Amino acid sequence: MELIFEKMHGLGNDFVIFDQADQHAVEAITAQAAEIADRRCGIGCDQILITTKVAETDARLIILNSDGSRAEACGNGTRCVAEVMMRRLGKDHVAMISDGGTLEAWRSSQSEVSVNMGQPRFSWQEIPLRLETDPSALHLHDDLPAGMAVNIGNPHCVFVVPDAEMAPVAELGPVIETHPMFPEKTNVEFISLLDTDHIRMRVWERGAGITLACGSGATAAAIAAHQLGLTSHHVKVDLDGGRLMIDWGMDGAVMTGPTCHVFQGRLTLPLVPRKSFDTAKGQSS
Repeated sequence: MELIFEKMHGLGNDFVIFDQADQHAVEAITAQAAEIADRRCGIGCDQILITTKVAETDARLIILNSDGSRAEACGNGTRCVAEVMMRRLGKDHVAMISDGGTLEAWRSSQSEVSVNMGQPRFSWQEIPLRLETDPSALHLHDDLPAGMAVNIGNPHCVFVVPDAEMAPVAELGPVIETHPMFPEKTNVEFISLLDTDHIRMRVWERGAGITLACGSGATAAAIAAHQLGLTSHHVKVDLDGGRLMIDWGMDGAVMTGPTCHVFQGRLTLPLVPRKSFDTAKGQSS
């Protein structure tokens, strides 16, 4: 099977996009998502995004993490997919149905795309947490302050630290991601206040690890910062890959930032499984 794909990124958060895939292609891509996302043996990406045709909106959006697991939302990925679709459809506004709900995106300038991530959810059941507790004051690790959990299409846990640059993302990100408190695991954000309505963020993404940017994470971080009294509803979020703008209002949380087309290619499936390469080198898999 040969499939056309586009490689895109938003602030270095990179994606392999399959636009207008049929069901057979969706099944094949899903079965080999980890191989496609592998940066040595595949194309390489943080997430894979697939659009399919539906009657209700412009597309059905399927999001796969680099480990092959399915994600409910991906802010930067949605902005990149929207750019692909708007180019194809000749439109400046598109709507997609994802596992996290309906997402609307539009071209806000010549170089930037916005997406409405919807309204956050704060109850422990909706995040979800395993136990009934206060989501705004989660004590999960002795080396971290209390975290705040929020769901913005997918679960997040945000920690306010003195300096996000020095945050133990690699060490404690996976510990919090798989903490028993989160039955569906969680994305993990470390933020620090730079100035009025301006925060620095580093992220450990659920199913992907450290990434240069995370749109849903930036949205969750901005919302948490406001809820904790650090910022207003309008927040600049500086990530490793650049800046996103978050505006949270009555109509939802809108994230705005640049998208970049890298290249278009043709992928032949099936790929050789990564296990075969590991075994050939005499390494455990």
